[in-house]
Amino acid sequence: MSSRVESTLDACRNEGRAALIGYLPVGFPTLHESIEAAVALVENGADIVELGLPYSDPVMDGLVIQEATQTALANGFRLSDAFTALRAITERVSAPILVMTYWNPVVQYGVERFAADLADAGGAGLITPDLIPDEAAEWMAASEKHDLDRIFLAAPSSTPERLANTVAASRGFVYAVSTMGITGERSDVDSAAHGLVDRLREAGATHVGVGVGISTAAQVSEVQAYAEGAIVGSVLVKALSDGGVPAVAELASTLSGSGTRGSSSPA
Repeated sequence: MSSRVESTLDACRNEGRAALIGYLPVGFPTLHESIEAAVALVENGADIVELGLPYSDPVMDGLVIQEATQTALANGFRLSDAFTALRAITERVSAPILVMTYWNPVVQYGVERFAADLADAGGAGLITPDLIPDEAAEWMAASEKHDLDRIFLAAPSSTPERLANTVAASRGFVYAVSTMGITGERSDVDSAAHGLVDRLREAGATHVGVGVGISTAAQVSEVQAYAEGAIVGSVLVKALSDGGVPAVAELASTLSGSGTRGSSSPA
């Protein structure tokens, strides 16, 4: 089985760059607009998209993402809407689409059922910020069965043993959290990010994406100097909130340095 995400990261590396990975919540400000925003991300240079599932207790998310996901929930978002969105997006673009979710909604839905429906809708895999490999046996089995990537998080505070376990369990990339704390824009990406990537390399990681706090093209370039992917979230969500889909498209083009990089599937 091959990882679509790893193949994309390798293709970007062969072009002498790292991937731009963009995050947006499903259902914000509406389900339709979230679909259009994800498509616009890809069409304006994002190589991989993370779709965040709205959740009632988003402990890792900063205020911008919290407010967006709460709006989606208030507007009636249901988990099944995520699969509707995935189908609509993957019919229009060929970039891998990952789902980022806290673990409880997956458990409530049923791990095997979630994996099957995710694969059926064209999803490439899951990013699970609050699930550690030690507690992921059921998800590991389901993801293998349905050929899905599984992306676990590593933090600067992670022990060497935890990093090794995370690298061994991950498929797609390891998500290196650039700084301690919640998501959001920051004036600079903490130097701890580079050190964490070095430690992940020592643990055997071949594909690493750096996220949390990245909000400018300069920061994307900084991260791309030492990692396979730069993950941008809060600033894209803010753009969608303030200026709609056109603002997302414009920002993605700026962050990627190219408005034509994204590849679309034939209609």
